Amino acid sequence: MVASGGTGDAYQAQAVVNRILLVEDEPDTAEFIRILLEKNEYEVVYAKDGGQAQATFVMKKPDFVILDLILPGESGFEVCERFKKIDRYVPVLILSAIELADSIDLAKRVGADCYLTKPFEPQALVQSIRDTAEAVYLESKQIRNDFDPDQPVRFNCRCGKRLKVSPSHRGKTMTCPNCGEPVIVPRHA
Repeated sequence: MVASGGTGDAYQAQAVVNRILLVEDEPDTAEFIRILLEKNEYEVVYAKDGGQAQATFVMKKPDFVILDLILPGESGFEVCERFKKIDRYVPVLILSAIELADSIDLAKRVGADCYLTKPFEPQALVQSIRDTAEAVYLESKQIRNDFDPDQPVRFNCRCGKRLKVSPSHRGKTMTCPNCGEPVIVPRHA
């Protein structure tokens, strides 16, 4: 997707979304969204509650999350906050029937990148996925370009363990003290 900035300079946004995690407890709504996304060539993985969503997020590493707020057992706010602690650069789009300003504000505070209300226009959802993924990618690229090479590297293991290592470890492989799996220390994080 090529976009043009305010100065007329063109840049290539490399936000790539292949796998979308759909967290929705209503089966008919989930099926409708799954079909819509698959028609638009997205791979969809599905979770019906926060526990399934957490396991899928860690094991399948989605490129994007569509999250309902009203879930059995816990709220979408809690799920979103957990996802953003694991990987803040995975875009989260809240798709909810709740239209309250307080809900929208809380969603932003827990890290949601976009908020749409049900009912929704199918193409509006698809366009919101593209726009949100691009915005999060550009934000992450800016942050990565502004990094200080002398600052400790902070990142997360797949198991969710938050790690902090010396900048001299950039690009090297280490073992996660939590799960014992090998992890590569990011060069730009």
